[in-house]
Amino acid sequence: MPAQERQGGPFVSLQREIDRLFDDFMQAWDPRSPTGSTWPSVEVAETDTGLSVTAELPGLTEKDVTLSIDNGVLCICGERRQETADKTSGYSERRYGRFERRLALPPGIKEDQATARFQNGILTVTLPKGAEAPQGHRIPINAETQH
Repeated sequence: MPAQERQGGPFVSLQREIDRLFDDFMQAWDPRSPTGSTWPSVEVAETDTGLSVTAELPGLTEKDVTLSIDNGVLCICGERRQETADKTSGYSERRYGRFERRLALPPGIKEDQATARFQNGILTVTLPKGAEAPQGHRIPINAETQH
């Protein structure tokens, strides 16, 4: 391999750009990706007293996420920003992706009493059962601090 290519000549730059474009294209098909249609992973558990929705959002904070309920649908929305830099090779990469998960709620959920907490990249939304309440509002997310 010529010294120019090993040191980052034009072919290495072209290869990096092709790799980046391919990765961006394939990311749209990866369900673990923030731009994939099934990201974030969500688990729903129903009990006699209510519904619990848990979403895995590693690397995010409560400020990156918005929760709302409208017409019996819980919406978990947000934006993920990821930056990678390798100062020794002068390489940096930035990825941004909006995500949105919508979950239809069963009848009888007290939407106005929904609560949410965010800890260590895990969002937990608690939705108590009871008489149906007025629809269409945002849910505040409480961040838990570690001791």
